[in-house]
Amino acid sequence: MLEMDCQEKQEVPVFTDVGAETFARDIYPLRRPAVLKRVPLGPCVNAWSVSYLAQKGGHREVKVHVSPESRMDFLHKNFVYRTLTFDKFVQRAAEAKHSEFFISEDESYYLRSLGEDARKEPADLRKQFPELAEDFQIPPFFEPEQFFSSVFRISSPGLQLWTHYDVMDNLLAQVTGRKRVVLFSPKDALHLYLTGDKSEVLDIDTPDLQRYPEFVKACRFECVLEPGDLLFIPALWFHNTLALEFGVGVNVFWKHLPTDSYDKKDPYGNKDPIAATRALQALERTLSILEELPSDYRDFYARRMVLRIQSRAYCMQGTQGNLNTTFTHPD
Repeated sequence: MLEMDCQEKQEVPVFTDVGAETFARDIYPLRRPAVLKRVPLGPCVNAWSVSYLAQKGGHREVKVHVSPESRMDFLHKNFVYRTLTFDKFVQRAAEAKHSEFFISEDESYYLRSLGEDARKEPADLRKQFPELAEDFQIPPFFEPEQFFSSVFRISSPGLQLWTHYDVMDNLLAQVTGRKRVVLFSPKDALHLYLTGDKSEVLDIDTPDLQRYPEFVKACRFECVLEPGDLLFIPALWFHNTLALEFGVGVNVFWKHLPTDSYDKKDPYGNKDPIAATRALQALERTLSILEELPSDYRDFYARRMVLRIQSRAYCMQGTQGNLNTTFTHPD
C-alpha cells in the first residue's frame, strides 16, 4: 500500500555481550527497546525441544487461547479458551495441521501462563513449572525485590498477537524459534487508535488507512529475535509479535516505579498505575461537566484544557532518535 511506504521505520538496536553494569549504564536509562544477544539464559536454549517440554511439563493442565485465525484479536475475541494438559498443548502448538482439534485442523494456539490463582497471583515459572524453570536463568538486570512475574509464552507458527502496552518494564527471552516484534513509542499513542491498552489496528502491515488514516504517522521499530535473544521492552512501549516459527518465550516483568504505584490487585501487571487511573477518572468527570455548556463554549474550554495539559504534562524533548546501531560490550 503506497501510503504505508511513507511510514517511518527503524531497526531496534542490537547489543552483544551485555552485562548488568552495561545494561544499567548504557541501555536502561534511554527508555528505548534494545535487542540483547549472547546473554546467558541457561540450558533452556538447547534443551527445550517439543519432546523435552512435553516430558518436563507433564500433565499439568493449562488454559490456552484457541483461534481459527492466525491473527488473534483481543478486542473482538476471535478465540476461545480451552484447557489441555501441557504436554498435549505443546505437541499441538508445534503442528501445522491437527488430527485432534477444537475448531478446525489448522487452528492456532497460544499460552500465556498464569499464577496458581489467576485472579490474585502473578505467573512465576519457578512455581508453575519448577522442572523447566531450572533450565532458565533470569538475567540479573534488575534488583530481586523489583521482580513481578515470569510468564511462559508459547505459540503456534504464524501466530500474531495484538498491539498493546504494559505498565512494567520487561525482558522478552526468545528461547526457541524466531519471532518478529514491531514496537511503537508511547509518544505515538495518538496514532494507534487505542481502546484501553490495545490498538484497534490489527493488520499493522497492510492496515485499512481509510479507517485508520493516522496510523501511518506512527514510527515503526522492528526486530527479528533469534533463539537465545533478549528484547528489552520499556514500560508503555507498544508491541506486536509474530511467531515466524513455533517458539517458546519467557517474559520477565519487573517494577520500574515504586511498588505502591501499582494496583496490588493486578496479577497480570497491565493495569495503569494508580495515579494514572485516578487522573483518567477525573478527566471523565471533567468531560461530563463540560457537557453542561453550549457546544461553542464546550469547544473553547476543551481547547484551553488541551493546551494546559500540553504545557504542564508533555515531555517536549524528543526521545526516539536513530536506533539503527549495533554495539558490542566486553563485560
